[in-house]
Amino acid sequence: MAALDILAGVVALAAFLVVRGVALARSRGTVVCRVRDGHGGWKSGVARYVGGELHWIPFLGLRLRPRHAIARRGLTVSSRRMLGTDEGPAGYWTVVCSAERGPLSLAMSEDALTGFLAWLESAPPSAHLDAA
Repeated sequence: MAALDILAGVVALAAFLVVRGVALARSRGTVVCRVRDGHGGWKSGVARYVGGELHWIPFLGLRLRPRHAIARRGLTVSSRRMLGTDEGPAGYWTVVCSAERGPLSLAMSEDALTGFLAWLESAPPSAHLDAA
């Protein structure tokens, strides 16, 4: 009986994670985006623009709060290129950004990249005064 309870708990948790991932991906104003900080691997999640920040929420996890809040102030794009077939999904672009916390790489579709760059360029003139 205890094994059945454990199995039911695992199935319920897996169902919650799937529903959470689908809800995040289909939420209004979000785009599917991968993040890599440092030299680790890509982490899948969704990004959404909230005021002057880009909030990134991972697909896997229980929290609905963003794991990364990337401020537009001082954020600069140092390079961008299309991902290779061995690096990620076809048609995705990677953008290497310099942020306050250090370098950060984002991978997203071409449409999402266009939106990201438009959001970055639409910052008020004073937003880039601190960028070095």
